[in-house]
Parts: sequence; structure tokens; C-alpha cells
Amino acid sequence: MPKDTPDTPTEPQVEPSAAAPESPDDVDAGPAATTTEGPVDEAAPVEPVVESTDAPDVETETPAAETTAAEAPSVAVEGADSEDDDEIEIDAYDAYAIPAGTVVTVGPSLFARVGAEVFGTFVLVLVGLGIALYNGLTGLGGGILAVGLGFGIAVFAAASAVGHISGGHFNPAVTLGAAIAGRTAWKDLLPYWLAQVVGGALAAAVIFIAIPQTLPAAIAGEDATTRTFFSGVSNGFGEHSPIATASSGQIEFGLVAALLVEIVVTAVFVGVILGVTDRRTKSTTAPLAIGLALAVLILVAIPVTNGSLNPARSLASALFSESWAIQQVWLFWVAPLAGGALAALLYRAFASEPVQDNLLEEDESFVTTEDVLVVEEHKA
Repeated sequence: MPKDTPDTPTEPQVEPSAAAPESPDDVDAGPAATTTEGPVDEAAPVEPVVESTDAPDVETETPAAETTAAEAPSVAVEGADSEDDDEIEIDAYDAYAIPAGTVVTVGPSLFARVGAEVFGTFVLVLVGLGIALYNGLTGLGGGILAVGLGFGIAVFAAASAVGHISGGHFNPAVTLGAAIAGRTAWKDLLPYWLAQVVGGALAAAVIFIAIPQTLPAAIAGEDATTRTFFSGVSNGFGEHSPIATASSGQIEFGLVAALLVEIVVTAVFVGVILGVTDRRTKSTTAPLAIGLALAVLILVAIPVTNGSLNPARSLASALFSESWAIQQVWLFWVAPLAGGALAALLYRAFASEPVQDNLLEEDESFVTTEDVLVVEEHKA
């Protein structure tokens, strides 16, 4: 017969390795402990540790402020706990940090610089052509010297007024020369040219509209028109050069002479600008030097071509003159641009590596007093 079973239940045998840990620190990261079969004492239950390979832990690192999310795509996250189950779109951003004590330089916007170029070219053409147009009338123009000084003083005044905004180009040849010399960004070339052409055309339109209707006929006869009168300020060569007009066609400067003179005087002019505006010269009289250089160089070129040195000025007067002016205006784009490029190449050859300071333009600088995080929307 079997022995009687005692009233007190027998406690289960637990292997030493399966004993419950005394504290959380004693828990090993290894596999769960194994227990023998049998009932478990309710006073000290042993819970098995379950490992899952289907849902691994994911580490999320927060990038530093200097990290740039250059290639991070947009991520769509569904709000699982939201009642509306809305989709939240997280855009990628570029972020960088500017440490405290950094010198930050901020320049004028492109819109401000283009506006300054329109204004400066407008002043230059208005004064220069305004004086030259009535120079032939006794006692009103002041002679050829007044024309040269008019252009020179106008560029001096305009450069002093807005040169710190746009650099004080007011001339496509100057802009091209500054770009080749590394002083102006190439992306500004076309906007500056457009601004200069617009400014010059507006000034020429003002002068043209202001001409009294009866003045041309009173000066040149009944067949003269306003365009005929205005053609006197246009640039030309051959039979339309000023010396040919003065000599009744007996003497004239041909195509080669006009090209040579315009290339040389424009190269000298642009060379003066690149030199006097170089920050290493520490010159405080740059606008004055530029104005005086333009005045004397125009005096040199007036007998040959009526003194261009500026494609925007030539196009502005040709638009309101007789047809010959617009037919010959190509030379007064090609020659000044070639002269500006020549001056820039010489500047790069004999000067050390230039700084891209855009001639007379002045940037605003300040020092950060604390770390600044700059966040910009990422552009694909």
C-alpha cells in the first residue's frame, strides 16, 4: 500500500541558476532562466523573460546643429494615437550654427543694387546728354569742356550717392571688367546691364520729350525734325563722326580709328576704376578720381566718336536719333566691352588675387554675441 501523503505540500525544487534575482542589478542580459516542472510558490513567483527578434530596438540620434540634412527626404508619419488619424508631414531642413564672436557680413539685396544702377545711369545720361544736346547753341552749352565735365561730375555725384549700394558701375563695360577681374559676381552681370540700359533710356526719353517742337526747324531748317536734332548727341564714325560734321565731310574717322580709340579710352577708364576701388589702396577719393578720369577721356574721344566709353549711353541716344545711329551702335558695344575686358585681364595679371568686393559697394558687418542656429528649408 502506498504511504500516506503528509498534509503539508512539498515545495518544488528550483535549480540554483533559476533562483529569483535579489535586485534588478543582478539580472543578467543573457537568456531567461529555466525552472523545473511543478507548481510555483505563490509567495515568490518566477516570471520568464521573453526575447523577441521581430521588433528590435531602434536608436534615434539627434544630429548636432552643424549637421546639414542635405539629402534627407520628406517623411510622412501617421499619428496612431490621434482620433482623426491625420498625416503629419515633416520637411527636411538645412541647419548650421554660427558661433558667438563670428563676424557676419550682410550686403544689399539684388533689388536694391539694381535700383541704384538704374538711378546712377539715369543721372549720368541725363546730365551728359542734356549738356551735349545744347552745346552747339551759342552761350548755352559751355563748349566741349562742359560736356566732358558734365559726364565726369555726374558719375562723381552718382557714385558718391549710391556707389555704396551697387558698386557704382553705371556702365556695362565697367560691370564686365569687374566680373572678369573677380571683383563682381558673374550672376550680377545681366541684371546690372539691364538696369543700366533702362536707366539710360529713361534719361534720354526725358531729354527728347523736353525738346521744343519748333527748335529743330529754327536751327537746321524746315526739314529738320526732333530726331535730327537729337542725333547730334549720338555716337558715330565715318561720315557721322563729329570731325566729319565740322569739316563738312572733308575729314572723318573711319571704323578702325573709332574702334581703336574707344577700346583704349575705355580700357584706361576701367583700369582706373579697378585700381582706385581696390580695398588695398585704402583710397577715400575713388568717386572723384573716377569722375575726373571719365571727363578727360571723353574729351579725347569726342572728336572721333562723340565720346562713348559706355554702351548704355550710346544705345540710349541712338533710340531717339535717326536710323544711322542705331545702325552704328554695335561698335559702341563691342569696343567698350573689349576695352573693359582688356583692363580686367591686365589687372588680374599684375595685381594679386582680388577680393570680390563689387567696387564701391559697402557691406554691413556685425559680430554675433551668442551662438546662432540658422535653419533653412532644404532645396532639392
